[in-house]
Amino acid sequence: MELPPVLYTRANGITLAYRIYGSNGFPLVLINGFASTMDTWNPPFIEFLARRFRVIVFDNRGTGFTSMAETPFSMPLFAEDTIALMDALKISRADILGLSMGASIAQELVLAHPYRVDRLVLVSGTCGGEKMVMMQPEVWERLSDKRGTGTEMAERMFSVLFPPAWRTAYDPWQYCPEVTETTGEDVAARQAEALFRWPGSFERLPSIRCPALVVTGTEDVVIPPKNSRILADRIPGAQLKEFPGAGHGLQYQCPGELAGAVLGFLTGIRE
Repeated sequence: MELPPVLYTRANGITLAYRIYGSNGFPLVLINGFASTMDTWNPPFIEFLARRFRVIVFDNRGTGFTSMAETPFSMPLFAEDTIALMDALKISRADILGLSMGASIAQELVLAHPYRVDRLVLVSGTCGGEKMVMMQPEVWERLSDKRGTGTEMAERMFSVLFPPAWRTAYDPWQYCPEVTETTGEDVAARQAEALFRWPGSFERLPSIRCPALVVTGTEDVVIPPKNSRILADRIPGAQLKEFPGAGHGLQYQCPGELAGAVLGFLTGIRE
């Protein structure tokens, strides 16, 4: 799939970089995870979604092509950046899909701006705060280690994104897109501080009223699946979808199946 051009807009005091896939359909905004850029979204996954939706991906402040200011990072700030992008694109209401840290941002967005969200998808997310189930320290050490060459960093990521059994059977390099955008160590550290400082949403989750789908891989060691079960239990009427054998990199392991679950949820309810 050919990449659409990188576009830019002023939003919430920064220059925000984004891409749009598909020209028709209801808007679907995807929010990245920790230290990730928009080119980490898996093209086959995006391609499936773009058949039915106008898919907007973007770089969070400080990552990739998006600038940043001195404002301290926080999940609510990232949520306001997303709303500012929607405003710039004249999108009054959209479906929102947040992945990993992006799921935390998506929760803050829907809680602060409930009428801007039609349907909510939380992939590999957590409620944060004291109620979240933490990853093991060695997993975080690998995830946050930005030393070495791009190949060395990717290999470290593969070791936590994908379960050992899957890595034995498949070559992750054949399933992941080429990533050319970068996130500096300083920005990753600021994101990590914001993520761990986030008090969480546990007590507020019952106030979410839009339809919600919560997705997890049963072998996720970055955001253990119990976190998704907490989200699904706390959000009224939320659907829970678990992918057996999938890790945190489920968009690369099973892009068609993940897209099918997301599309089935979004279009099924709408129809």
